[in-house]
Amino acid sequence: MPAQTGYFSDDSMIRRVMRKRAVGLTYGQRALVIGAVHPLLYVGTAENTQHRTTPYTRLALTGKLFEAVSLGTREEADRARSFTRKRHSTVEGALPEHAGQHNPAGTRYSAHDPHLMFMTMAFTLDSAEVMHDLLVRKLTPGEREGLFQDYCRWGELFGMPREAAPATYAQFRRDYDGYLASDEVFLTDEAKIVGAYLMGQRVAYPMPMPIQQALGGFSLLVQGSLPPRIREMYGVSWGMREEIACRGLARAVRTAHISPPLAPKLLRGSLTGPSYPLYRLATRREQRLISAGRPSMPGVDPRNWVARHSA
Repeated sequence: MPAQTGYFSDDSMIRRVMRKRAVGLTYGQRALVIGAVHPLLYVGTAENTQHRTTPYTRLALTGKLFEAVSLGTREEADRARSFTRKRHSTVEGALPEHAGQHNPAGTRYSAHDPHLMFMTMAFTLDSAEVMHDLLVRKLTPGEREGLFQDYCRWGELFGMPREAAPATYAQFRRDYDGYLASDEVFLTDEAKIVGAYLMGQRVAYPMPMPIQQALGGFSLLVQGSLPPRIREMYGVSWGMREEIACRGLARAVRTAHISPPLAPKLLRGSLTGPSYPLYRLATRREQRLISAGRPSMPGVDPRNWVARHSA
């Protein structure tokens, strides 16, 4: 029986990048941390999902949906797309409070806004590209163009009109980097707390030392991958010591991807494949915390804006 195919071929750039677990396990956190500087995306998500109560469960679910479309069969991708459409059908509203000069209170948002769809794609693509450069190898110009075009198709599969995105990677990079350097970005107080947890700047409940050390390594890589301005917005302390440690860890991960012919098959196999199964470990831990009456992210009010201000 022939293998089922997906929307992307095995040699497409999106599959070649996203099946690297070093990318799959880090790009999502990075994308959420950077994406939080877009108030309409952050507030729209927080006000219309369980983002505040179970943020790691949402991260795992998002990772599963995204991987289903980029790495899965058409049947798996279509189920993910249908689920996403249903979830997004009622996501609309207005900023309840001022979020920077470009986003005054009352600014409307909608999950069906083409520009917001594009920005979601942009944060995702940028993080996948950056983490691949950092942890696997640097992409060539042609590969970057291919990855960009694949992600435009990926965005279309989730409902983004193709015209919402630039025509070429070069134009995308110019526009996207310009956005991050502009005065449009704004980090709400809540987004700053949530992002700090996601990148490991804040640790709510320390874990056994070996696990804590591994998570610390992931956090260091995510923090090191952020543009300096984004680190400054979060108040991340980053000096020469952190930079050297990040470079050393990244070099070790890149070396593992060289995969010499005599490297153990188990090692080579562990570096590729879907990352969602590993995300579920964080989901299970979060569910245990919630069941025990402990907040996943202490300091983040689980209520929406209306409930908080009508109490």
